[in-house]
Amino acid sequence: MSTDSNEPNDPNEPEDSLPPAGASGAPGDAHADAEENGVETNGAGSDGAGLPPPPGRIVELSIEQELKDSYLTYAMSVIVSRALPDVRDGLKPSQRRILVAMNDLNLTPGASRVKCAKISGDTSGNYHPHGESVIYPTLVRMAQEWNMRHVLIDKQGNFGSIAGSPPAAMRYTEARMSAIAALLLEDLKLDTVDFVPTYDERHSEPTVLPSKFPNLVVNGANGIAVGMATSIPPHNLGEVCEALIRLIDEPDVSIDELLEIVPGPDFPTGGIIMGRSNLRRGYHTGRGMVTLRSRTRIEEYGKGRFRIIVTDLPYQKAGDAVEKRIAELVNEDRLKGISAMRNESDLKEPVRLVLELKRDADPEIVLNQLFQFSPLQDSFSLIFLALVDGKPRVLSFKAMLEEFLRHRVIVIRRRTQFLVAKARQRKHVVEGLLLAHANIDEVIRVIRSSSTTAEAKTRLMEIKCPSALIERALGEAGFTAFRADRGIADNYTLTPVQADAILRMTLGQLVNLEQEKLADEYRKLLDEIAEYLRILSDEKNIRDIIKADLQELRKKHADPRRTEISGEEIGSIEMEDLITEENMVVSISHNGYIKRTPASVYRAQRRGGKGIAGAKTEEEDPIAHLFVASTHDYLLFFTNRGKVYWQKVYDLPQLSRESRGRAVVNLLNFAPGERIADCRAVRDFTSDHFLMMATRNGLVKKTPLEAYGRPMKGGIIAIKLKDEDELVDVVITKPGDEVVLSTASGMAIRFKETDARPMGRNTSGVKGIKLMPDDRLVGMVVADPDATLLTACAKGYGKRTLFGPNSPATVAVGAGPGEGPVEDSEIEEPTPVEEEEVVDEGAEDTSSQQRYRTQRRGGKGLRDIKTTERNGWVIGVTGVTDDDELLMMTARGKIQRIAAREISTIGRNTQGVRIMSLDDDDSLAAIVRVPRDEADEAKNGE
Repeated sequence: MSTDSNEPNDPNEPEDSLPPAGASGAPGDAHADAEENGVETNGAGSDGAGLPPPPGRIVELSIEQELKDSYLTYAMSVIVSRALPDVRDGLKPSQRRILVAMNDLNLTPGASRVKCAKISGDTSGNYHPHGESVIYPTLVRMAQEWNMRHVLIDKQGNFGSIAGSPPAAMRYTEARMSAIAALLLEDLKLDTVDFVPTYDERHSEPTVLPSKFPNLVVNGANGIAVGMATSIPPHNLGEVCEALIRLIDEPDVSIDELLEIVPGPDFPTGGIIMGRSNLRRGYHTGRGMVTLRSRTRIEEYGKGRFRIIVTDLPYQKAGDAVEKRIAELVNEDRLKGISAMRNESDLKEPVRLVLELKRDADPEIVLNQLFQFSPLQDSFSLIFLALVDGKPRVLSFKAMLEEFLRHRVIVIRRRTQFLVAKARQRKHVVEGLLLAHANIDEVIRVIRSSSTTAEAKTRLMEIKCPSALIERALGEAGFTAFRADRGIADNYTLTPVQADAILRMTLGQLVNLEQEKLADEYRKLLDEIAEYLRILSDEKNIRDIIKADLQELRKKHADPRRTEISGEEIGSIEMEDLITEENMVVSISHNGYIKRTPASVYRAQRRGGKGIAGAKTEEEDPIAHLFVASTHDYLLFFTNRGKVYWQKVYDLPQLSRESRGRAVVNLLNFAPGERIADCRAVRDFTSDHFLMMATRNGLVKKTPLEAYGRPMKGGIIAIKLKDEDELVDVVITKPGDEVVLSTASGMAIRFKETDARPMGRNTSGVKGIKLMPDDRLVGMVVADPDATLLTACAKGYGKRTLFGPNSPATVAVGAGPGEGPVEDSEIEEPTPVEEEEVVDEGAEDTSSQQRYRTQRRGGKGLRDIKTTERNGWVIGVTGVTDDDELLMMTARGKIQRIAAREISTIGRNTQGVRIMSLDDDDSLAAIVRVPRDEADEAKNGE
């Protein structure tokens, strides 16, 4: 626009709006004109003290409204013309213009490559007014296989690297279109899309490409506009084609069903997407966030030495930048376990970063720190924003696919309409030529007797062609189509187009062979027109063509998925719905090393066997706790200081059965000197259940389970322990249950759970059993009338004895309604009821020997098993049925799994049988029951 123009700056503004600064009629010029005419002014326009300016030269505008209008005009220009892709072809204007310019240069996949400077110059000169320096970076990105899932430019030369090195200058690089890019431009010249004038109105450019390839979904898009941004990830071509076919066949298919076909993004650089919940939300709403991790593996390359191998990077992360950031973290002592870093990337393996760890470093901990602090873990925004009918719109995943199909339907319909019109034009010409051949003598006579071409044309158009002659020339099918176009008449004449075609005929075209060719061409044109009309008759026919195109596209260009989608969620998202529930064997050593192993890896053996290696333990670190729990259970860790901590079983490290485990202090926030005393698996913290705890000195305490239902990072108080006492066992009870306490010397007492009244968490409890000198409590179980009590001794002997039925309800000792909680300074003593003495076998009747009768808590109990020199002390008890299996672990780490039924059921006050053979320097450390369903799975898997 010239500076002396009186036109308004914005074509949407009224004619008398304020011109741009510096233009004729601007406020500054009006002020100058007034001064030149001798008019006194004060620079205030019509509000000044001087004479008002001439009418129509200056108008008052609200600066707020002017800024708003100008900003919106600029914003929409950036949104529509620069930053956002079109939903139909997935291209921004600059990308589309590059491909159109390459198409003008005939740079098809089979052509020779030309200099990128030539491509950039032609794009800038013909289509894009922003200069070749901004075009070349766009061209480069379209050629980089680490940025595009399927590159649109077939490159030659240095186009940069995934490490972050820049490309060479455009004068050194060459390019042509890739096969995929050619699909975007296919049928461009068949009137499939609209064209508009270019910026200088010397050429025309397409508003969108026909796009046989679903570019937006497959290659994704990134762009920042004014007040909005788009971030669409790449996807796998084969999966997208399959989803589009499914959408064609089932238009009402749900997004979740589409996500079964396209589970998520497929980045060109690979990686692992962590979690599915945010992914699903983003694909439903068009907005979300996913976490992307590098693919890594841990290798052992020396005795006790490990290294972490990084084999790919998060999308759009440069290798050099990642390496530099890791080095900074090591120098800042935020990553303390890395001793050396080495980049071993090459042409065969573009990403291979080796991180060697220090000898005492835990590789899992170092890897987690790398994910937390370094770019090896990154978040990717899901913003499915694109231009739909020229307006920015946030779309769901299904909506993006629907818009692509809608575009393809329009393209194929317009292509078919163009082809049918072209075929009809040619048919019309061929009809005239065939008529000329049929009446060739008259045609030649008229032409020879005409003095000019115009006269010949006029006279040819006056020749009467009888219907019979036309039917003979065109055939029955052709004559039917001819009459459908021209109407029914006895005689017909040639049209101007047909007359021109006849005049252009050469003598060589009068031979019979040419006449036969024309007849074949005519029949072929009739078939083509019929097929085109069939396609246009129903949209289903068009969608069938799209479906066939997608199947061919998938067959030729689809490749395997590169990005893995993990069910592991990052953050505070609940994972239970994403994790398969299975039973795990959880073991904890005396030094605090914990692990979980699927219970199915321990096969059942015969009783008395030596077992299999279960954990590599040192002599000074034997197994302290062993139990079976579901992956969905909570683990309550009770410590020697009377506190309880929470952890989900699936959050524990899953390791092989020979592995030592991981330090529990890395999982729980223990205080110095605090260690695990016992663990208990809990599914729900219900109000009708209780947690009953037993201590080494024979005390028991019952507290409602719901009192422990609020996890805290630093743990909460579970029980107030007396001096030199510690927690031994914890069970979950409900009203009507009875519990059995067992001691190391082989004594046991059974009493109703109501004998111990409910107390608060910060209490010590009441006496459960009266211990003999040097005796201690080793276990507590809930009595099952249909099960047996398995008692195991340290030297590998044990037995099973029936629990027997529960007794009728009795009143708990001292359980009056008005009695308050017991302070730790006053341990409740039971009312003296029959105190059982240790008696020899045979002193009691036979039925009494076969079960555990119910007593009052606080007594000495009954003899359960003889702790002779052969047996050793009792190490544990558990309740089992004949269908259960048992896991036994020794202090040296051996594990044996046997069927409970192999241990015979005998009475109390016996020595039992050998249940596991032990080495001379080994002893039985723990015994736990394997639930029935897990035992069945193990058998079926063998």
